[in-house]
Amino acid sequence: MASKGRFHWGFVALAVVLAGLIAWLTLGGKKPGKAPPAPVVAVATAKVTVRDFPMVVTALGSAQAWQGVLIRAQVNGRLMSVPVAEGSEVKAGQVVAEIDPSAYRATLMQAQGALHRDEAQLEAARIDLARYQKLAAQDSIAKQQVDTQAALVKQLEGTVMVDKGSVEAATVNLNFTRIKSPVTGRVGVRLVDPGNLVSTTDTTGIISINEVTPIAVTFTIPEGDFERLATASDGFRKPLLTQALSQETNLPIGQGQLMVADNHVDQSTGTVQMKAKFANDKRSLWPGQFVNVRLTVQTLPHALTVPSTAINQGPNGPFVFVVNNDKAMVHQVSVIATQDATAVIRTGLQAGDTVVTDGQLSLRPGSKVRMRAERPQGGAAAGGPAGGKRPPS
Repeated sequence: MASKGRFHWGFVALAVVLAGLIAWLTLGGKKPGKAPPAPVVAVATAKVTVRDFPMVVTALGSAQAWQGVLIRAQVNGRLMSVPVAEGSEVKAGQVVAEIDPSAYRATLMQAQGALHRDEAQLEAARIDLARYQKLAAQDSIAKQQVDTQAALVKQLEGTVMVDKGSVEAATVNLNFTRIKSPVTGRVGVRLVDPGNLVSTTDTTGIISINEVTPIAVTFTIPEGDFERLATASDGFRKPLLTQALSQETNLPIGQGQLMVADNHVDQSTGTVQMKAKFANDKRSLWPGQFVNVRLTVQTLPHALTVPSTAINQGPNGPFVFVVNNDKAMVHQVSVIATQDATAVIRTGLQAGDTVVTDGQLSLRPGSKVRMRAERPQGGAAAGGPAGGKRPPS
């Protein structure tokens, strides 16, 4: 019975030894393998460039005639003719509409006749006054008669002045029958055809004339941008370069200068209305047309620029990944401004550095990288500094 128990425990000990031997051969007998190599991250890159960088203010604007007039009747009558074609160019002082002058010519003639009559009566009264004064000096006539004649002369002088005013008024009304353009510009669509009666109370007008060379572009800017513009333009005493861009293609269609800033801030919107003058020699701007406006505030000379997608946000502020010897290294940077998908760098980079513009989420400081084709500046999507990227550890 005892020998059977010893045999049982001997078998258990042998099993334990065999299990330990197998475990040692399986685990302890092998050398530890090498760690797998770090993956190479494919990234898009761009070069840090140096260039003069314009700082601009953008706004939505609309073109309007530099001078625009609505030709209306200043006297009542029948419209005889509109001697200018729709869409034609007219000069200042050119006749653009004629109203029947017959009644006003007759009124002028009546006023002139009354003037001549009263001037003759005045002349006769003055002759009588001179004769009475001589007789009074000889005591041959009563002084009262002389005074009465002197009063009659003054009365007739007043009548003649009234007649001259009537002649002047009739002349003005007669001249109003030939309406002349007060500005040089382009004629619009005719609003009243010849043969119709026109009146001084009509608000429709006969034709409109707009000066389109030069032309104005008006727009509003926020109060904060107004302060920047006021500083850059020395209180709007110095013109600022202004561009108009097409709303369809966003391509430049005209270049002008900021000329006028409104004299108050609109308290309901917190904006200030501005007015720029464009030469518009090619007639690319038209009254009523909506455009995008770019107003150059200042130009930063020799600025370091990178695509804004290269800028990452970390706990210590903005940073970029700079590629050197196929490795990505973290550089903290100071950003002056971000505009049109381009960031202007104050410190942290040098001209010619290669920065990562895409693929930063997979990078760590010192990560190996494989550069894809470099992205030219301005090709990135517009916007401010890219967010949501992994900060340096």
